[in-house]
Amino acid sequence: MNQALQQPAAPARTFSQLLSSTPRGARLARLLAVNELHSWDAPPDLTERAELVVAELAANAVRHGRVPGRDFRLTLAYTPPAQHLSIEVTDARGDRRPELPSYEPSWLADGGRGLLLVAALADDWDCVPYPPSGKTVRAELSAVWSSSVPLPHVEALPAPERVAERVSGTYSARWH
Repeated sequence: MNQALQQPAAPARTFSQLLSSTPRGARLARLLAVNELHSWDAPPDLTERAELVVAELAANAVRHGRVPGRDFRLTLAYTPPAQHLSIEVTDARGDRRPELPSYEPSWLADGGRGLLLVAALADDWDCVPYPPSGKTVRAELSAVWSSSVPLPHVEALPAPERVAERVSGTYSARWH
């Protein structure tokens, strides 16, 4: 009778929201995620990484998973004692599954880095079907960061004057 009672595990805090498949919806997903994590007193490092991961996954849902008239869903589940966060972004395009690029994007390219960033910032990520025709991209983050993917090699950025030359095509612009 003198046995210590086990305390039940602290419940996970959850948040789920449907958002419009527009750039505004993607931005709102990021802002809502940060707001929720602040209200849950999540560690700042975890919150900052989650902000970037949510931004990338929501932008991908809008850019690659959009179906006119259909929204995307952001779901967060945070377990305070373990300081573990699950992020899920569900969209309507199950036929377009995300894959890490097999190349290193050029530093001048408009895209191609989002999933590399997610892979570098998250402990793990994957994509699962969401019946009847959608998909859910999931990312797991913890306060003790242990990314399973090494950071990709990124070529050193050239000096600002070289960037101006490449962008303008004139090779005469100089920053001093």
